[in-house]
Amino acid sequence: MNYHLYLENIQKGQKGLNPYLDFFNITLVELSYGRASFKMPVRPEYLQGANSMQGGLIVALADEAIAHAMMTELSPEEGLTTIELKSNFLSGVADGELLAEASVFKKGRNLIIGDCLVTNGAGKNICRVSATFMLLKKA
Repeated sequence: MNYHLYLENIQKGQKGLNPYLDFFNITLVELSYGRASFKMPVRPEYLQGANSMQGGLIVALADEAIAHAMMTELSPEEGLTTIELKSNFLSGVADGELLAEASVFKKGRNLIIGDCLVTNGAGKNICRVSATFMLLKKA
């Protein structure tokens, strides 16, 4: 995959490049070297039985934001895949919109580490996620 072309087209608002983003109506807010921000609506069908957004959807949003931040630092012969995620749920959310702001913490030879803070529309902390991705070397 050509990550630089993919990121360029995502920034232009092109749909169909990432079915996950399209399905959950996740939109790019900002993308720069080592950073990515995405927003996502909180819809009634995303709520679990306690009337709060299902936690896995929040973590998946953060995972995507972190991955996109990491893509900005990849060379053409590198790829990546998630190998570890850690999440801290800080508050529930039942409506409005989520903002996931991610950054690369450290890129090494084989691993890259990123962090993401997910907040609601009022800026309240909802979830903090840290992730480790493996760098894949293309032959």
